[in-house]
Amino acid sequence: MPGPEHRDVRRPLAADHIGRGRVGWGFIALYAVSYTGGALLFLAPLLVSLALKVRDLVGAEAAPSNLALVAGVGSLLALVANPLFGRFSDRTTGRWGMRRPWMVIGVAVGALGTMVVATAPNVGTVLLGWCLCQVFFNATLAAQTAVLADQVPTSQRGVVSGVLGLAVPAASVTGTYLVQLFDHSTVLMFAVPCAVGGFAVLLFVWRLTDRRLDARDRPPWSLRELAATFYVNPRSNPDFAWAFLSRFLLVTAYAFLVTFQAFFLLAQIGSSEDAVPRQVYLGTVAQSVALVTVAPVAGRISDRLGRRKVFVMAAAVIYAVALFVIADATSVDRYLVGMAIGGVGFGMYMAIDLALVVDVLTDPLTAAKDLGVLNIAGTLPFAVAPAVAPSLLALGGGSYAVLYAVAGACALGGAVAVAPIKSVR
Repeated sequence: MPGPEHRDVRRPLAADHIGRGRVGWGFIALYAVSYTGGALLFLAPLLVSLALKVRDLVGAEAAPSNLALVAGVGSLLALVANPLFGRFSDRTTGRWGMRRPWMVIGVAVGALGTMVVATAPNVGTVLLGWCLCQVFFNATLAAQTAVLADQVPTSQRGVVSGVLGLAVPAASVTGTYLVQLFDHSTVLMFAVPCAVGGFAVLLFVWRLTDRRLDARDRPPWSLRELAATFYVNPRSNPDFAWAFLSRFLLVTAYAFLVTFQAFFLLAQIGSSEDAVPRQVYLGTVAQSVALVTVAPVAGRISDRLGRRKVFVMAAAVIYAVALFVIADATSVDRYLVGMAIGGVGFGMYMAIDLALVVDVLTDPLTAAKDLGVLNIAGTLPFAVAPAVAPSLLALGGGSYAVLYAVAGACALGGAVAVAPIKSVR
């Protein structure tokens, strides 16, 4: 018999579409592979390659500010791209469905941007290529995320979110492994992870029977609707606003860590440039092993207890502790301990937070748009963190301990922001 990935979902889904059937593990596995591939497209450059590329072009002294420019501008464009493509996805009609076309377009143009970065002769060209990556890979991300609201019933969202929570560590390990494996070639450091990630996304596209929208049911379009693409009224949906703030603060903490960890290892730990790719890889493995262990268990327990908030709050606190440990690190071993603790916190957070957010959405017919707005909270930090980091480093006398202590405080704020949410336990 055909699995749930073959269900007919042509008509707009009602708020209680969850009663139409549980998704099977075949669907969940392919969805997780796709989600991992999408994460790999972003993370492989961001964790190591982009920083090393910029350092090679401008030198060690100018690298932090130039990386801040590239990452910050790219993230600002992603702020617009994710909800905008989410809105386009919500309005897409045709035989290919609502989500699949944007996954394909996003992968194709984003891959072009990756190769522009890989072959760039100067920082300006790196910036151009990274902007292409951020805009079009966010088209893929917006469509991928909407599949959860489209096809997964509420009773399974904790479990599926827990499985999807494994995407970040799996992509991080895969990406850093591939980068250090091909560190003899700048082009291959960028191209190989992009090819692997793109293939994973397109495999899901090939197998997915997408939700399809009849032209007569397409949401209205106007300048007012366009403006609403980037906004969810916090007065009418305060729980969404608190969830947005919590994610923004937690991801800001994460952005500080991943954007500058290569420079942290060079400056605070005293690592050589040749050693950094492998050390980042080991840190990613330490974090990912903990995350993979925790995320599925946390998601399943959350579904059984019918509770989300306590898990998200505890996760943010644990992640804050991890950042304080890293801030105090003076050796690679201490850094690895902090990364492992961070894996526990980030694993719990990623397992439950997406389920919590989907549970507070008010209109299933604008799921991709609303999730696109929420994804601003996951994108804006990668503009904010690089923008403020040089000032924090200057105030701290170049100390990355100060930078990561601020990151820990952001994570604690993410825990506090969950408390006022009322519609989810």
